[in-house]
Amino acid sequence: MSVWHGNLHKKKNSGGRKRVYRVKRKYEQGTFPAETTLGETKRKFTNGYGCNQKVKLLKAKYASVTDVKSGKTEKTEILRVVRNPANVDYNRRGVITKGAEIETGLGMAKVTSRPGNDGVINAILVSGKEEKA
Repeated sequence: MSVWHGNLHKKKNSGGRKRVYRVKRKYEQGTFPAETTLGETKRKFTNGYGCNQKVKLLKAKYASVTDVKSGKTEKTEILRVVRNPANVDYNRRGVITKGAEIETGLGMAKVTSRPGNDGVINAILVSGKEEKA
C-alpha cells in the first residue's frame, strides 16, 4: 500500500467525477510517517525532491535540550515520553513528534523539532509553572 498526494481521486466542485487523464507521477508519491520512539539511535535516509536527502529518525535515546533562561544547550538522555498532544494513539505508544513533552535528566522538556523530518530531537526546558498546568 502506498501514499499518494494527487487529487485525481476527488470529485469536481460541481459534484461530478474527475476522469483520469494521466498516470500517477513520482513527485505525487508520499511516505508513511517515521513515528520516532525511544531506543538506540536509528536513522533512515530517503531521497527527496531535487536530489535532496531527508533524514528520518526512527528511534532516539538523546535530545538536545536548551535552557531558555541561561541560553545553554546540553545533550541529555530521554527518560520517558510524558505526553503527546498530537494524537491519542501516539500518547499511548510513546511516539515523539513536535510538541511532545519528554522527561530528561535536566527536567521536563517540550520538543521543538520534527524528528521524522529533521533527524534530530531538539527541545526546550519547561519551567515549573507551566509544568503544573
